[in-house]
Amino acid sequence: MSASPSRPAAPARPWIGWRLLALVYDLWPALALWLLLSALFTAGYTFAGHHDPHENIAPMSALQWLLWLCCWLATGAYSVVSWRHGGQTLGMRPWRIRVRGRDGGQPSSRALWLRFAIGTVSLLAGGLGFWWAWLDRDRLTWHDRASGTRIVRDPKRSAH
Repeated sequence: MSASPSRPAAPARPWIGWRLLALVYDLWPALALWLLLSALFTAGYTFAGHHDPHENIAPMSALQWLLWLCCWLATGAYSVVSWRHGGQTLGMRPWRIRVRGRDGGQPSSRALWLRFAIGTVSLLAGGLGFWWAWLDRDRLTWHDRASGTRIVRDPKRSAH
């Protein structure tokens, strides 16, 4: 009886539900970043101006738009740095999913920023780019296709 060499199995494509659950988990570190940035903006607004310290940043003002842009960039930096160093954000770890390049290697920072930007558009479109994975023959989302990346699911580690 000859033993044939065993090849490692190709990483499984994760179910869309795991991706969405990872997004919910990742909301918490993102929210912490947003709260920190908001506190810094509010402190700067209060101490830099000559106004009542109980006054808030005006809705739809240039300063509030700048705050939102900084929140978006901070969330993007969190995502890209996490994907670049280990392929996973905190929310992706419980479901053993990670970002890989189309060839299975580590994607470039440019591809990851593009992934984040298109993923944002996808979320703003009611998640349509995520739901698209159900129709796609390769189960890829809009941001997977646009950035040349994909999500893979790691096999369970053995108890040995």
